[in-house]
Amino acid sequence: MSKKPVSPLRQRLIDDMTARRFGEDTKRDYVRNVRKFAAFLGQSPDTATSEDLRRFQLHMAQQQVSPSTINAAIAALRFFFTVTLEKPDLVRPLRTVTKPRKAPIVLSQEEVARLLQAAPSLKYKAALSVAYGAGLRVSEVGNLKVSDIDSGRMMLRVEQGKGQRDRDVMLSPQLLQLLREWWKAARPQVWLFPGQNPINPLTERQLNRAVTAAKDLAGISKRVSPHTLRHSFATHLLEQGVDIRVIQVLLEMAT
Repeated sequence: MSKKPVSPLRQRLIDDMTARRFGEDTKRDYVRNVRKFAAFLGQSPDTATSEDLRRFQLHMAQQQVSPSTINAAIAALRFFFTVTLEKPDLVRPLRTVTKPRKAPIVLSQEEVARLLQAAPSLKYKAALSVAYGAGLRVSEVGNLKVSDIDSGRMMLRVEQGKGQRDRDVMLSPQLLQLLREWWKAARPQVWLFPGQNPINPLTERQLNRAVTAAKDLAGISKRVSPHTLRHSFATHLLEQGVDIRVIQVLLEMAT
């Protein structure tokens, strides 16, 4: 968290999140949103009333704040008032906002093949192939270790994915062969896809840049990100007749 002196109230919030094993990103988001509410209130947030919280949500809506930003603030304030302050009744006026749902961009199988062939290097071809062939999130691709490849069981081990859960995902023979080619070429030691500094994993920004370069070289006009490959993976399975419940399990979306 911040190196600045921490107030007892903020420290209690941080301790409550730590006790529940929240990730560092979540901690920073919650602290930032509680701080924004305090700035709106003009005084310590533990003095707030239910009406103050209602006014804050109205203020965000009037400022044309996005639904995802409003919902993130609501999640932080609900935790702060319910857990840290033990005043759950105060947050009853807060209501999450429905996000406009847009159909995800999906590539055809032919477009996926062109994209992967146009990847700027063998490393990025292998990394993007994992995103598509195993349906992984971009953060999960970057955090893969060499030891996560289980060729005996034809599985990839994904550690601390969404929800801080470990899981195994399928590994096709073609993808395993490509990963072997990559390993023989680069001999990565720890991270399967090292970043510019080998002690760090490949970053989401690096993968996004690689996708943009590949889609331009492949002549694909659609807006494409690494997450597009995950959506395309699910769509192609559905088109092949795989049961939607099986796809949900493969993507670890069923909750």
